[in-house]
Amino acid sequence: MQDKVTKYPKYFYEIMQQTKQAGFDQLSDDKLGSLLTTLVASKPNSKILELGTGSGLSTVWLLAGMDNNSTLQTVDNDENLVNIAKQYLQDDKRVEFFIENGEDLILRTEPNSIDFIFADTWPGKYNYLEELLNLLKGGGIYLIDDMLPQENWPEGHNIKADNLIQYLENREDFNCVKLNWSTGIIICTKK
Repeated sequence: MQDKVTKYPKYFYEIMQQTKQAGFDQLSDDKLGSLLTTLVASKPNSKILELGTGSGLSTVWLLAGMDNNSTLQTVDNDENLVNIAKQYLQDDKRVEFFIENGEDLILRTEPNSIDFIFADTWPGKYNYLEELLNLLKGGGIYLIDDMLPQENWPEGHNIKADNLIQYLENREDFNCVKLNWSTGIIICTKK
């Protein structure tokens, strides 16, 4: 079995090209993208939250798996990057873009209202984690990546990652699985 994605979502290549031109190098890989599409497809009529829009590469994968009755809120504080995503995706009525700090969106979102969360930035991963996890409904999925050592990690970041993994593993209200695959994926489902 090949470990290669063969089907890419609409606008993936255009967004990738503009992302490279912008010099943004913190990209989620294709394996993660295909996993996002697959998992989101299991949540029809759902409310999805993405923390860390970046240029929209993960956003296109999420949208590819969503049904027409689902909605996606995606947030990032880098307006230049989000504008790449908006250029291609803002006409999709299922997605709403927020250009602000992720913490602000977390704090104003109603608890127990989200079905699927992809946290690809510090808020909801290394800070405001408890507040974010409280947003999930029972059966909701929390997914994070970049949990295996990365070249762009600042010194000491491995300790933060290890602490996060231990924290998630010790929670009694979640079932979690660690995947030594892609950039290191953790998927947790709220009991």
